[in-house]
Amino acid sequence: MEENVMENIFLLVLVTLLSVLQNAFFAQKVEKECKADQTKTAAFDRVYCASRNCMDAYPTFIAVMWCAGICLSQAPAAFAGLVYLGARQKYFVGYMGQTSQSTPGFLFGKRILSFLFLMSIVGVVSYFLSHYLATDYKEYIQTVTKAASALLLLP
Repeated sequence: MEENVMENIFLLVLVTLLSVLQNAFFAQKVEKECKADQTKTAAFDRVYCASRNCMDAYPTFIAVMWCAGICLSQAPAAFAGLVYLGARQKYFVGYMGQTSQSTPGFLFGKRILSFLFLMSIVGVVSYFLSHYLATDYKEYIQTVTKAASALLLLP
């Protein structure tokens, strides 16, 4: 792979690989709970449901993170991806306790997905503006996005 291309996607690749490790952790937890007791228990149901919910949202996360990183800016998209992985871990661990403990992680994850989606849309609009109207706001938008990504950490 060309070095220039790799520079533009390296952080996104790292976050993707971390998310794969997290998925393996979730699967290992489900397997461990399944082997612990041969009958279905409430603990198994909670772990399985948390894992399934995380897997259902995974394609959306990967798609918007990569779109935001390629269309707009890699660093804020990768940072948001890391924060999303933290929120997903909080959701999973919270769900293993009581389902009400998972709500903060779920809501935080939704906010990060919305941010990544908005980054993707802004990147596409910026491309169309520069390509068809010969106006280039990309540097300004990237600066604003980098500053706004820090706001994701606010509760």
